[in-house]
Amino acid sequence: MSPPSLNRGVLRPISVAPMMDRTDRHFRALMRRISRRALLYTEMVTAQALKHGDRRRHLDYSPEEHPIALQLGGDDVALLADCAKLAQDWGYDEVNLNVGCPSDRVQAGRFGAVLMLDPQRVAECVAAMRDAVGLPITVKHRIGVDDHDSYEHMLRFVDVVAAAGADRFTVHARKAWLSGLSPRENREIPPLRYEDVHRLKAERPHLQVEVNGGLNTPDAWAAQLERVDAVMIGRAAYEDPFVFATVDARFFGEDAPIVDELDVVREFLPYVAERTAAGDGLRHITRHLLKLFNGRPGARRWRQQLTNPPDLRGDAAAALVREALLAVSGGAGLEAS
Repeated sequence: MSPPSLNRGVLRPISVAPMMDRTDRHFRALMRRISRRALLYTEMVTAQALKHGDRRRHLDYSPEEHPIALQLGGDDVALLADCAKLAQDWGYDEVNLNVGCPSDRVQAGRFGAVLMLDPQRVAECVAAMRDAVGLPITVKHRIGVDDHDSYEHMLRFVDVVAAAGADRFTVHARKAWLSGLSPRENREIPPLRYEDVHRLKAERPHLQVEVNGGLNTPDAWAAQLERVDAVMIGRAAYEDPFVFATVDARFFGEDAPIVDELDVVREFLPYVAERTAAGDGLRHITRHLLKLFNGRPGARRWRQQLTNPPDLRGDAAAALVREALLAVSGGAGLEAS
């Protein structure tokens, strides 16, 4: 199904964060047409969902999405090892364990940020997954949880999990509140503490450390890369996918042209036809396209045509997107597409 996986521990300096209800296969396919090199993540998939649910729905992706990481949620050591095997069988390039999500549902399931309070359990999960597969096993976590938020708390967590063989630590530089704040509020409160992530890398230089949280521009990413190994970008990538237009040239050293929004959508049209012909709903694809042309003439018409479109399939679905593109392109270059 896919090309060979990355060697264990291979690092990508820029990645697109796992985001629930955002980083599905359609959004990832769009992002891959903007950056060929950035690491992409799935939405978080719980180990229980893979055990009891529709595995193909959770795990299938398009070959061009590589490099791609599967993010898992859970604390069942044996089950997570089995899920890592599934990831390897499916051709994923990395498995990431979610130790950062603060939602009530996640806490009730004993995964996400609450696991930072049990570093030994996380270490056991990481060790089991490493024993099961040859993929990189990475961990995404917070700088702290509730009142367990000192730098020393985070360092102890990292040291315990690193001893189990975690290949990279992606640190969301804002602590998690498990009560009193909604997950949405916790995206803004309390303040970010990048200095803790920088200190972690300085004091543990042998570890791969990636920073996440509130980093919205390529200049900000470049500044962080002077202090850490990698930068993960979340909401900025979803709100403005073309913020990644210069990523391959600037951060991967490729002789890549600056991405043009119109060309990306034109290149995306065959994907729209393919996936809708396979049974995917057109609106599940077009919802990721709505913000592409914000601020450009015709953007409002673009959004109107692609919001809740009719359930077209195949070439008819692609034709609808192509017609919407006329609103922002004026027809330029569409004659031959």
